[in-house]
Amino acid sequence: MSYSDFKTIDQAVAKLELNVEDISHLFGQVEAMEPSQRLKETLDETLDLASSISTEKARSELIITPILLEVRRRFQNKIGYFSGNTFNIDESKSLTGACDFLLSASSNQSLVTAPVLTLVEAKDNDIRIGLGQCVAQMVAAQMFNTRKGLEGQIIYGAVSTGTNWKFMILEDNLVKIDLTEYFITQLDRILGILAEPFRIYFAG
Repeated sequence: MSYSDFKTIDQAVAKLELNVEDISHLFGQVEAMEPSQRLKETLDETLDLASSISTEKARSELIITPILLEVRRRFQNKIGYFSGNTFNIDESKSLTGACDFLLSASSNQSLVTAPVLTLVEAKDNDIRIGLGQCVAQMVAAQMFNTRKGLEGQIIYGAVSTGTNWKFMILEDNLVKIDLTEYFITQLDRILGILAEPFRIYFAG
């Protein structure tokens, strides 16, 4: 098995021995981040194009990537950005395979360096299908950080179609799932949540 074999969140929770809590407006207090003119212009060009192509790859490249790179720029490129990288952590728990997107609080771009703080799973049209896979990757990131001597890091995760975003956090063995789903029209809220773990880390 690998990350992609976790088809449901129930499956991930059972196999990885996690607890789950659904929370309305989990990120309601997070500070929004106004998108730059550069990002607005990019999405003006790419949103309709991605929708017309309507593949997971197009949505990843044309919508999700520009949004994640915006967050990276806001932190003066002190964030490591990885797309499609292999992240083999624990074969016995099926925590192997590639992550769609992975962000670390490190400027090292040659290899994934701890702490890994955010993972984003891209899905073509059904966010629910990606939740289990994203949770498995979040557990892998938690284990990766711990092995590097960084215990207690809260891991953020998102599943996105590009236009719709669903966020979660993993703290110890508890997965908190935001019942709120964010849409691309709420871009400032999406950017704010994606930036939050790095705000906390770099402020500490």
